[in-house]
Amino acid sequence: MNIEDLDLGDVVYAAHAIIDDGSMPESEEGELLAEEGARGVIVMKGHVEEDPSSTVFLVRFEDREMNLGRPIGCWSEDLRMAETLN
Repeated sequence: MNIEDLDLGDVVYAAHAIIDDGSMPESEEGELLAEEGARGVIVMKGHVEEDPSSTVFLVRFEDREMNLGRPIGCWSEDLRMAETLN
């Protein structure tokens, strides 16, 4: 199974630190949105209108207290599955 096969409710992990590129409302550019290895759940999956082959995932990652944060837009390369960790 690969990231593209995942769907709503599936658990994923941040492949690297996810930093706001300036596109997140109520955040500042450069702000840390998810730490590398943070566990998250996919809450929406879609495609970029200009490039239907590009999948975008909305993921809610846990913080250090295991609270789910707000949805963050992620590309496939931003995410890892449990079996691909390590």
